[in-house]
Amino acid sequence: MRILFVLECTGLMTNGTTASCIRFANELNKKGNEVTCIGCELKEEKKPIEKYVEFKNYKFPFFQPLIEKEGFQFIKIDNFKLYNLIKESDCVHFFLPFKLASNAFLIARSLNVPVTGAFHLQPDTITSAIHMNFRFLNSMIYSGFRKYLYKKIEYIHCPSKMIEKELKRHKYKNELRVISNGITPFWHKVESKPQYKDKFVVTMVGRLASEKRQDTLIKAIKESKYEKNIQLVLCGQGPNKEKYLKLAKKLKLTNGIIIKFLTQEELRIFLSQANLYCHCSDAEIEGLSCVEAFSCGTVPIISNSKLSATHQFALCEESIYKRGDYKDLARKIDYWYENKDKLDEYSIKYQNLSKEYALEIEVEKFEQFFIDAVNNYKPYQLSYKDKRKIKRIYKKLIKENIVNEMPNL
Repeated sequence: MRILFVLECTGLMTNGTTASCIRFANELNKKGNEVTCIGCELKEEKKPIEKYVEFKNYKFPFFQPLIEKEGFQFIKIDNFKLYNLIKESDCVHFFLPFKLASNAFLIARSLNVPVTGAFHLQPDTITSAIHMNFRFLNSMIYSGFRKYLYKKIEYIHCPSKMIEKELKRHKYKNELRVISNGITPFWHKVESKPQYKDKFVVTMVGRLASEKRQDTLIKAIKESKYEKNIQLVLCGQGPNKEKYLKLAKKLKLTNGIIIKFLTQEELRIFLSQANLYCHCSDAEIEGLSCVEAFSCGTVPIISNSKLSATHQFALCEESIYKRGDYKDLARKIDYWYENKDKLDEYSIKYQNLSKEYALEIEVEKFEQFFIDAVNNYKPYQLSYKDKRKIKRIYKKLIKENIVNEMPNL
């Protein structure tokens, strides 16, 4: 099957959505499919996937620094390129509900090519970034996404049952398929020289952003009875780096705080040595960084936030703490510090659990997702507004001799 993946930031390996896109593309190709990825301009010569089509970057006035800090990049939409790519595809799959995906849908609909989508962008992530995380505003964004694009397609990929539940709650009537983003065999415990001798290492991996709540972890370390023996390491980058450094300094952590971005190989080695992985996010569609951590043997403690799917991975009460409660998190950290035999026991249990989320299992489901979408394709009845948009696109295509006539809508 020829599948076109549509994602603005495919060339930036700095966020979970990009990682999921590339992993699935490569695995689908191994199974005999032909996946092409649309993405932004590459900073390096090496392509993340063989069939990668670069679009020129688009820089937003004023907001560009914030967009880059969030690990994202918009692109200039080239409808000529889109048309040529889509007409050679059996299915188009978008990852984010922005204008690129909307244009891809309109062109695909004009060619009667099935379109599927994924729900990777939780509204809470957007509102947290602009410090306006209100329930009514999140509901408005869910509704806006649905009306703008998701209602026009039948099949939606949901990385977790939590986001499936949220979509149903916000009146999404689509065929929702829960498929984990999956982890590769790369993530496993490895032997290496200890980096932090005589220290109990507590860590968290992810963007340094408000909704990830690394501040809760920093406060919890100070609250711990064993604070003097703990080394806190935050792996990642993002807009809140200076804020967290200042918070750690203000709290006078005995061993300070280490914040750094690690390559995948460096991260695997580090996670194989860390003692605890704390996942503090208020909002998380799946949280594969947590799975990657415990696949390397690091026992997790996870926030019980209703808007985070990650606590689905917890195997015991000691691996869950009350959302935003740094004192409760400190108690759980102290429990594992005092029960190192249990820590070793659960390290093995969590490594076994990670096998259930192997990418090779999930890609089978993902391939079937596309097969069903193509076999059951029913063209969406376009609105007058959408028909006008398609005609505007085709007028330019006709002018450039890309096509000869308007589509029959």
